[in-house]
Amino acid sequence: MSSTTDTPPQRTRRRGELSRSGALASHGFLIVASLIALFPIAWLVFLSLGPDSDGYLHPAGIWKKMTFDNYSFVLQHTGFFDWLKSSLIVSLGTTVIGVTIAASTGYAVSRMRFPGYRKFMWVLLVTQMFPIAVLIVPMYQILADLQLIDSYLGLILVYCSTAVPYCAWLLKGYFDTIPFEIDEAGRVDGLNPFGTFLRLILPLAKPGLAVAAFYSFLTAFGEVAFASTFMLSDTKYTFAVGLQTFVSEHDAQRNLMAATAVLIAIPVAAFFYLVQKNLVTGLTAGGTKG
Repeated sequence: MSSTTDTPPQRTRRRGELSRSGALASHGFLIVASLIALFPIAWLVFLSLGPDSDGYLHPAGIWKKMTFDNYSFVLQHTGFFDWLKSSLIVSLGTTVIGVTIAASTGYAVSRMRFPGYRKFMWVLLVTQMFPIAVLIVPMYQILADLQLIDSYLGLILVYCSTAVPYCAWLLKGYFDTIPFEIDEAGRVDGLNPFGTFLRLILPLAKPGLAVAAFYSFLTAFGEVAFASTFMLSDTKYTFAVGLQTFVSEHDAQRNLMAATAVLIAIPVAAFFYLVQKNLVTGLTAGGTKG
């Protein structure tokens, strides 16, 4: 009589599946990377709760004296809401105008073969090669001639000059991924090119538009050099310029700056939440098919 030994079948690891030690190492690395990424935010919030401007030199002392007075001071005794209004006007204006121009430009270059369309895109790329220090003087002269110094429209146009070229390239790559048969179907249904673009192509390009909108919004929201040069009235300062008012020749109110920075992050986070559904899809499509 022969005896047989029942051995449990070995589980075959699927392709791409990590071993237990590999999974632990991967999760450990991601946890450390997440902590490193979150540390600046946590440090900023921590400093915003300190009552002293030099509290960052003695962080242990902040634990004993945590207060929200910095937030109430910023909201009640500074031009925070004027900065908020100016930042939203400039950022949303840049987003709407910039994405509209960039989308129509990208679609035209993607679908229409007019003379010089390749050189046109390269010209847009060349405009990104100049540093801000070189552009400030000629832009100031142009805005002064147009009487747009210290106006929201002038600053929006300046920001569009930097956002539109990048977004046009981004959206051109995204439009290239949409089949040409959709345009032909639109023409069969009697749509003109603008109708096809508006009613058929744009709804399919929402992820790409979300990325372009997010880039345009952040470009305008955090820019300092143009805003501090072209906006002269205190009531028209953007957040980036308003933060500079906490720095004087001999002192810097870092606790107030930290509290203001935390408050500034709220509208940016809200905008990110609105576009995040399409943001990852748009970034992935632009990176693989552009």
